[in-house]
Amino acid sequence: MKGVQFSFDENRNNVTLSIAPDQLEQELNAQAVYEAMCEQGFNEVYLSQSAIKATCDKANHFFKTKDTTSVMEQVGERRHCEVEFRISEDNMTGYAILTAPHGGQIPDVSQVLRLAQKANIRRGLGKKRVKALLNQLQDAEPGKRIEGLIAKGLPPRDGRSSRQRPLVPNALDRVLRPQQSNEKKVDMRNLGEIVCVKAHAEVLRREPPTKGRSGFDVRGNKLVSKEGDWMPLKLGNGTAISDNDENLVVSTIAGMPKYQDLIMQVDDTFICPGVNVGTGHVNYEGSVLVNGDVTENMIIKAKGDVTVNGFAESATIEAGGDIIITEGAMGKQQDVMREYTCQLKAEGSIYIQHGQGVDIICGSGLNVGRQLAHCRVSSGGGVTIGRPENPQGNIFACEVSSQGPVIAGTVGAISGSTLRIDFSPGLNQLQARKDFFEELLKQIRSNASRHKEKIDLINNRVVPKSLLDKVTEAKEMLRHETTLLSWMESKSVELMEAKQQYQDSARLIATKKMYSGVSVKLNNRNWRSEREYERAKVSYDMHQWKYEPIT
Repeated sequence: MKGVQFSFDENRNNVTLSIAPDQLEQELNAQAVYEAMCEQGFNEVYLSQSAIKATCDKANHFFKTKDTTSVMEQVGERRHCEVEFRISEDNMTGYAILTAPHGGQIPDVSQVLRLAQKANIRRGLGKKRVKALLNQLQDAEPGKRIEGLIAKGLPPRDGRSSRQRPLVPNALDRVLRPQQSNEKKVDMRNLGEIVCVKAHAEVLRREPPTKGRSGFDVRGNKLVSKEGDWMPLKLGNGTAISDNDENLVVSTIAGMPKYQDLIMQVDDTFICPGVNVGTGHVNYEGSVLVNGDVTENMIIKAKGDVTVNGFAESATIEAGGDIIITEGAMGKQQDVMREYTCQLKAEGSIYIQHGQGVDIICGSGLNVGRQLAHCRVSSGGGVTIGRPENPQGNIFACEVSSQGPVIAGTVGAISGSTLRIDFSPGLNQLQARKDFFEELLKQIRSNASRHKEKIDLINNRVVPKSLLDKVTEAKEMLRHETTLLSWMESKSVELMEAKQQYQDSARLIATKKMYSGVSVKLNNRNWRSEREYERAKVSYDMHQWKYEPIT
């Protein structure tokens, strides 16, 4: 290009554009000059197109005015990688912003770390993060900006509040997961698999809160943690705080310990070798422990737990807590009114080793050690046949109403006897509660909206001094109503989530085999097995029952 020269300086860091106007044959095109420089390899550094255009415009002016003054300007330079830093508003994260070089150098990890220190990013720096960010520059187009996280602070971890550690197991836990007694902690009398404690025995200890762990932000500031709180001890019946240790709960009576809902209680326990015509019926305000069998037509009613270290035959047992029968329960179904001669009813959980011909009602879950047959079950929780960790028991020829998963080893029988499992009652209860709550929420929402309109109207008017107190009272009532509405909105969401969780938990699992004749129901959605299946799961998904094998 006549009259135009491009050149590097001695260090090849800067590019100079020289134009002699008296040698030009025509006006220069800046784009053509830029492309010519690129063709000759000058684009290995940064070329400023605006500087090139300004130089060409100046030379073109001299060309038109016949001015022979040469034009010489720096239009390019070798640019090294630019490094910037950004710290988040909470000072917990630090970022590096790298601009890809134009023919220049890329810093190494140690250089970036030193620059970060100068930019007040002092802690939480990660060499691997910086290295990964620098690796991205290798293939990046010159001038491209790359941003990445290079430092993370450590949030403080508040101390854990004091925790309660039972020193004795619940009777039901001991049956399901036998534990070795600790005689150093409590004086126990081993009655089969059941734990009883004497008076003044240690039953619960409150462990102190922890101090937590301090943290730091990327600027190096220390973030102090909060020490955990001392949670108050809630004492149940038959317990008291130890005179020598405020963190120790002891029993005040001899009886059966039970830890539930963060409350340890010791029930006054009636102990007998058996319940039969010789002892008569048992009606007790505390817990009942039977070291023997409960014979035909006998009745046990207790406000606490009922534990039978034996067998129950055609008996009626009612408990305000749990029912534990270490052997089994058996009865038969009478033709009149489909009544069962053996009935178990507990507000808590029920455990039996095996059951046949039994009417079972429990507020929580039902666990059967080996087999359940020809029974009617209404469970407020799930139904597990076998050890909880690996159910291998059998269930067949039963009518089951469950509000949780039904899990067994073998489901149904080879004879094809009918096994009906209904998950509808629990869902219907939730739906009824949800409908009632939604109707109430709709009314309160309407009232709050109407009251807010009235208050807004009052705010736009001049209120007489005599009515200011009433207006203030009305605004305070609206504030309380708004708070109540917000709480009810959150509860409405919780009920909707609870309904979804219930549907997700409605499932039947056979860990060994499932036979034909098994039906599962959730309101108007039904599923029935028409053949034998190996290990299988039947679950409720997308408003329909779905079968899938267990691999």
